[in-house]
Formats: sequence, C-alpha cells, structure tokens
Amino acid sequence: MKLTTFSDYTLRVLMFLALNRERLATIPEIAAAYAISENHLMKVVHQLARAGVIESVRGKGGGIRLARAPEEIRLGQIVRASEGSAPIVECLSDEAGTCRIAPACRLAAVLVRAFDALYATLDEYTLADLVRSPRGLQTLLRS
Repeated sequence: MKLTTFSDYTLRVLMFLALNRERLATIPEIAAAYAISENHLMKVVHQLARAGVIESVRGKGGGIRLARAPEEIRLGQIVRASEGSAPIVECLSDEAGTCRIAPACRLAAVLVRAFDALYATLDEYTLADLVRSPRGLQTLLRS
C-alpha cells in the first residue's frame, strides 16, 4: 500500500505543528521547511481545521496550531480521515459487477485484513510518538 500525497502532507503538517507548539505556524513556513507546494498544504490545512485537529487564526500575525495535545492525536484516525472511504480494490465497491471474479475471489478478504492490520498498528501511535526526540527533526526543518 502507498499512502496518498495528501496523507503524507497531513502527517508532515501535524509533525511540524507538534514541534512548534509554542507559536503559530504559517503555510508558507511549513511549505518551505519541507520544500513542498503551498497549494497542496492549503487543502491539507483546510481539512485538518474542519476536522478540529488544528486551529486557524486569521489576520495579521495569524497562523495555525494544534487544537489538541499531540498525545491525543491518533495516527490511525488521521490517516483514515485523509485517505477517505474509497474501496481499496474495485471488487469492494458498492457498484455491482465491477469485477468478474468477485464471487470466487479471496483477494478482497486478504486485502481487507491487511488494511485492518495497518490501521490497527497506526492506532497504537500518536503524534507525540513521532516527535518524541525532536532535536534531529527540528534541525532538518530549519535548513
């Protein structure tokens, strides 16, 4: 499985904010730290704010920050939300007849089990676990 770029950027934004809890951060600042698109980050930040994971402060001197403590933010919950609810394979779609071999195929069950295991593992970790030893990350993100 490969996570979408959206999920990758979502986790990066949260890590940046967890490393900089004492102040507001800006989208241009985060984009520069990771050398990624501000436009992509605006979509990520919008979704995180709508979900109540981050707070957005408008106006001069505004920015974004975590709305909850990093220890309260479960990685599984974040990735599930950012990946969406699309089926992992065509045969798990609600549309009938999308796969000719679906009635006899065992692949779907195997993939569902694998994804369940992935999310169960992600659920074991919080944002705080990702930034527990911040010195190296902070040094790299200031470059």
